[in-house]
Amino acid sequence: MATDVVSRIAAEGVVPVVVLNSARNAASLAKALARGGLSVAEITFRTSAAAASIEAIRREAPETPVGAGTVANADQVREAASAGASFVVTPGFNRRVVEACVSSGMPVFPGVNAPGFVEMALEYGLETLKFFPAEQSGGVAFLTALAGPYPNVRFIPTGGIGPDTLASYLALPSVVACGGSWMVDRKPIEAEGFEAIANLTAAAVQAARRARPAKSTGV
Repeated sequence: MATDVVSRIAAEGVVPVVVLNSARNAASLAKALARGGLSVAEITFRTSAAAASIEAIRREAPETPVGAGTVANADQVREAASAGASFVVTPGFNRRVVEACVSSGMPVFPGVNAPGFVEMALEYGLETLKFFPAEQSGGVAFLTALAGPYPNVRFIPTGGIGPDTLASYLALPSVVACGGSWMVDRKPIEAEGFEAIANLTAAAVQAARRARPAKSTGV
């Protein structure tokens, strides 16, 4: 199942990282992302609306992989799974979260930004990891160096990435896709500015395609 999720994410090239204060706009957001060309999203557990938002998107687009982001404990793993999440993303490497995901068969992409964390992930058989916070941890240059000793590991850089830096990350052979929030800012969501979100999403999708026109999205 993890391979299927990674393949879908790789095909998209961009994963919108979404913070929702209410599930009321979740379905409309999913439709806006779809109009822009994206059928994947990460809903962060930074608010109490995360689980209900995942449920709403799953009802609206049941074939769309919706991830639970910023998952910090095993209880949130169970809550995300009950809501219908297709994968879990963590900001750092939390053994209890990873173990809860692995034991239940939930794909998990733990956050790493050092060789030690990569090797901890490999101990659990995980080979697709979140590189976070990407820009603040050294950006493309550091990720290139980090990936060198681990040719089978792939990364989803997230943190500080925007339209100006997206292409440089996607050009790296080790990068599956990039996470970002510039197309799903809270203010437009709360103002129901979904056409603007669709347009920003479309621009991100086009930028991703230009960045790796000949790059395989297979795993």
